[in-house]
Amino acid sequence: DMGPPPDLPSLLLHNRIVYVGMSIVPSVTELVVAQLLYLNHISSDVITMYINSPGTNAPGGKAFSFDTEAFAIADTMQFIKPPIRTICVGQAFGTAAMLLSLGQKGNRFALPNASIMLHQPKSRASGQASDVAIKAREILNNRKVTNEILARTTGKDLAVVQQDTARAKYLSPEEAIAYGIID
Repeated sequence: DMGPPPDLPSLLLHNRIVYVGMSIVPSVTELVVAQLLYLNHISSDVITMYINSPGTNAPGGKAFSFDTEAFAIADTMQFIKPPIRTICVGQAFGTAAMLLSLGQKGNRFALPNASIMLHQPKSRASGQASDVAIKAREILNNRKVTNEILARTTGKDLAVVQQDTARAKYLSPEEAIAYGIID
């Protein structure tokens, strides 16, 4: 008797698969970072990260979380030794597109009907003017970090990335290949 089958998350992890399938909120970040660190500890074999996420925004486009949640995943992806294959299934919007671009060159993919979208960070700022000003500086810094990562991973000039993220820019997989987000 073999017993019950393992739960799906354990089966995925055993096969070195990390799935980012929702908005990048603190609980998702915590799980993804922990999985990446665990897989790094186990071996240096390739890790496959499937992405179907609106990034740090809710599906309607409102800011849902802080971009620093995505930066924690991005930093971990770059910190660990194993190469990471990224695959967009469905959508990779905003900071999720940034994560998609951080896969190992030659190992960044999107399924045929996937949608990739670049945009600038949204603000969750409210309250007194001084608090809004502080949060606005943080948003500008987050935009700078996201754009610098995209410029590095795509080979595009930073000014081009800044212009392209000023408004929502939707890309088909073919357009994302031409842009340098995937291969």
